[in-house]
Amino acid sequence: MARTPGDLTPIPAQTVGPFFGFALPYEGGPDLVDRSHRQAVRLHGTVYDGDGIPVPDALIEIWQPDGEGRIPAEPGSLHRDGHTFTGWGRAAVDAVGHYSFTTVEPGATSAGAAPFVLVTVFARGLMDRLFTRTYLPEHTDALAADPLLASVPENRRHTLIAARDDDGGLRFDIRFQGQDETVFLSYPNTPQVTGPVD
Repeated sequence: MARTPGDLTPIPAQTVGPFFGFALPYEGGPDLVDRSHRQAVRLHGTVYDGDGIPVPDALIEIWQPDGEGRIPAEPGSLHRDGHTFTGWGRAAVDAVGHYSFTTVEPGATSAGAAPFVLVTVFARGLMDRLFTRTYLPEHTDALAADPLLASVPENRRHTLIAARDDDGGLRFDIRFQGQDETVFLSYPNTPQVTGPVD
């Protein structure tokens, strides 16, 4: 569409990407702790589109407390020193939409609270990132009392709860639409920037 000088007619915005695979991942991004850490656990899953097809160019970020429920305020996520737990990680999906983090299971941030990991999703076709969270599956009493889960229709709550692998890892698949669509969250006054600064 040709435009004349001074024409301020709005035009459609462009969709994002796909550029995540080479522009944003960095060495150590998915490794909040080393695999040799005594409490290391794998948090992983696959990102699916509305047709159930894996998305090959998504990017996942997580924020979480440590195993004791303390919320870290340490710098160093972009330049890991191998010792400091910052609670933040970034992982690109592979060619079949799979992502994986090495982290610790989050502790409850207050007595009786259900432990969870905050998850942010970037992908082609999204005008902005998506927010969700994944809860640990074993904390049944805390899950039943969780205010956010209580606000979600009962038949969709399972989309916010990770599944436990046979090896002890946590699987959390993310579905943009369709059957078992992940519950996504909105936060008022959320700035359009994510990730730590160091």
